[in-house]
Amino acid sequence: MSVSPSDIRSPRMEVLARLPVFFALPGRRTVVAGENPAAAWKIELLSAAGAHVDVYAPEPGEEVVAAAAAVDVTLHRRAIADADFAGAAIAVGAFDDAAAAAAFSARARAAGVPVNLVDRPALSDFSFGTIVNRSPLVVGISTDGAAPVFAQAIRAKIEAMIPLGFARWAEAARRWRDSVKSSGLSFGGRRRFWQLFTGRAVANPDRAPEPDDFDTLIAAAHGAGASVDHGSVTLVGAGPGDPELLTLRALRALQSADVILFDQLVSPGVLDFARREARKMLVGKAGYGPACKQDEINRLMITLAKSGKRVVRLKGGDPMIFGRGGEELAACRAAGLDVEVVPGITAAQGAASRLGVALTHRSAARRLQYVTGHGADGKLPRDIDWKSIADPTATTVVYMPARTLAELAATGIAHGLDPATPAVAIVKATRPGEAVVAAPIRDLPARLAELPPGPVLVMIGRVFSELDAVMPRQSGASNTPQDPDDGAESIPNVR
Repeated sequence: MSVSPSDIRSPRMEVLARLPVFFALPGRRTVVAGENPAAAWKIELLSAAGAHVDVYAPEPGEEVVAAAAAVDVTLHRRAIADADFAGAAIAVGAFDDAAAAAAFSARARAAGVPVNLVDRPALSDFSFGTIVNRSPLVVGISTDGAAPVFAQAIRAKIEAMIPLGFARWAEAARRWRDSVKSSGLSFGGRRRFWQLFTGRAVANPDRAPEPDDFDTLIAAAHGAGASVDHGSVTLVGAGPGDPELLTLRALRALQSADVILFDQLVSPGVLDFARREARKMLVGKAGYGPACKQDEINRLMITLAKSGKRVVRLKGGDPMIFGRGGEELAACRAAGLDVEVVPGITAAQGAASRLGVALTHRSAARRLQYVTGHGADGKLPRDIDWKSIADPTATTVVYMPARTLAELAATGIAHGLDPATPAVAIVKATRPGEAVVAAPIRDLPARLAELPPGPVLVMIGRVFSELDAVMPRQSGASNTPQDPDDGAESIPNVR
């Protein structure tokens, strides 16, 4: 039965403990009250943001006096008065005394000034969070005061990921933005410029951008010409299910897409990495259920791309392994579109990694072969090379065999496949709810009923002879989906 493509609405934003915002403070007046080291740090922070800082401290500590020596900071050696809040963009208080902190918060709010009290979130309208500074690239991290040490650990990881040199590229982006707008490039051409800019920044984080970089990137964006304006198609492999198995290239494609056409085999967690504004359309099928016709999917891809959209065709596993990616690639090329393929981890690799089995272990296998479990008519293909299936030195991976495994096993055995050859079936590989059954190939078809519904992969070969030694450690596990936070997801349910 045929179905039409359907739009999938992006989920609503989850609840935020704090709304992340970035104040523009250059030349604006801010107020800090306090005498302790925490006040000194806030003075330094506001001064670094370009604000004029009025500091009120009757008996300032050494740190406050040192911080107040910065440019555009005025130290008032007295208590703050109500009139001092007038015209302030924000107010910050650092008090050891709870009553003094509450009074400062009340006075700031009465004056209509957003207020922060150090280490007192209940009295604060906003918090500063932990900062990664590659200005003008700035990253703010907040745990709403729940775990400051955790936020600092996250900051350390992000700082390790973002080279210091990115600050110079971000500054160049600010300088060049008006020039790009007036360059005569179309909307698509300008987007292409910034994509090329990003690629060059990532490739050259340790050097400063130069005028020649701008000229080269503008020329490249102009040279893309109609191909930019007409959009593009990217076939992206979503992997076997676990979102953490996405490649970096796949992430970049998802985060720059205008439209994402995806199959039901793509796990919801993968779509969470997509650009929130992207239109998401379900065009695939699950198992033997209703599906969009391939010609209809091809037409949709081409129409969207020719209207100037960046289209991502997101497919489970790898798009070029039993994913009909070749047909879609040919259709796009015939339409004269720019098309790119981003490979993904195919289901066999994901399943093998979860089981801890080397599919090409040199003591047990000389070949690895992928076989489809059904043809276009849904039945077992008649042109399978049964001699290769019976080869004892081969590891065979069968995709989509849920309804044809009994016939495949019987026919393989009739052509010389040893009935005792170890085999394994795995459902929902790498996802919560993953489950496995292992048995000789002669017995495996009867045991498929033990697995919950979901995409099934069957693997056959001597490399699985040791799986029985692994199973007792995992026996007794249920086939119910695991909570990904309970620590059990990393162990497949094996029977």
